[in-house]
Amino acid sequence: MTLDEIASRFDIPGRLALLTPTGSGNVNETYLMVFRTAFSEQRAILQKINRTVFSKPSWVMENLRTITEHAHRRLEREAARADRIWQLPRVIACKNRRDYFRDSAGDCWRALSLIASATSYDTVQGPDHAQESGAALGQFHRLVSDLKPARLHDTLAGFHNTPLYLKRYDATRRAQRAKHLLQASPQARALAQFIERRRARADVLENARARGELSVRIIHGDPKASNIMIDDLSGKATSIVDLDTVKPGLTQYDFGDALRSLCNPAGEETRDLGSVRFDPTLCAAFIKGYMRFARDFLTPHDKSYLYESVRLIAFELGLRFFEDHLAGNRYFKVRDARHNLRRAHVQLRLCEKIEAREKEIRAVLSEF
Repeated sequence: MTLDEIASRFDIPGRLALLTPTGSGNVNETYLMVFRTAFSEQRAILQKINRTVFSKPSWVMENLRTITEHAHRRLEREAARADRIWQLPRVIACKNRRDYFRDSAGDCWRALSLIASATSYDTVQGPDHAQESGAALGQFHRLVSDLKPARLHDTLAGFHNTPLYLKRYDATRRAQRAKHLLQASPQARALAQFIERRRARADVLENARARGELSVRIIHGDPKASNIMIDDLSGKATSIVDLDTVKPGLTQYDFGDALRSLCNPAGEETRDLGSVRFDPTLCAAFIKGYMRFARDFLTPHDKSYLYESVRLIAFELGLRFFEDHLAGNRYFKVRDARHNLRRAHVQLRLCEKIEAREKEIRAVLSEF
């Protein structure tokens, strides 16, 4: 079946005028569709859901329908009081009214409305962009704060559970391959020692959840800069997209992951460890934007663990990269055999930089 035939299964008026790859994501295949009639044009996104990552695509689509319908209802009620037009993608049904089309190979395809006249960026563009990114995540968390997490499927069980990743790492280290890599590489041994010194703090969020201090809510799951849409006309955030990873979890996971990715301008792939830093100006700007929308539903306990979340998520990603290196690069795509080792070094160096900024980060958070 051709892409044109798949696109024709969705209930979009007009004739298909353009179908072309778009976006920089590395999970789903993504295409821009343009349909035209004699008097109108409609643009939409066509995606094939990655079954390797999401073993139950129907769960992804049920979550997406639940989350967007709930958020759209709140946005409509609040539109008159809002300082901007907030948007979320809309699921475009097939002509047979299903939310997705399954092809002869068993792959699931879905169509989503396009957030028009808006741009996303792979890296943070400055303090204003960081503040608007914080506003987008805070608004998303606020919009779904009254939606019961039990209504969503857990499409990525164990995601962001640092103790589970640590157990996997421990199991990998016992394998002969990992022992050989550690013996042969001083850098790998240094990273292993770094992880050991921080092992006791790996369960800080999960322990807080077990004690009832933190509650499971709905999280985005991947709140990086490239998933924040900035309005081309106003320069304000207008949407957060890529909702496949939306699931029940701790709000702190999103908060920590956003700051981890936004506040290291060098990025995850840098080869220059000296360029890795945690920018306090970008951090303060993000927190200001986030708290404008999230401060009212966050509890004192929620706020007290926000610093720990920033440090922990950097540690967790470094741990995951390092474990994958020791296991033979089975999960993350790599360009060479040491790629994951370099990535791990970047994230664990970032963790160290975050720890050095603890007082500054806590001081900003204390203002809210």
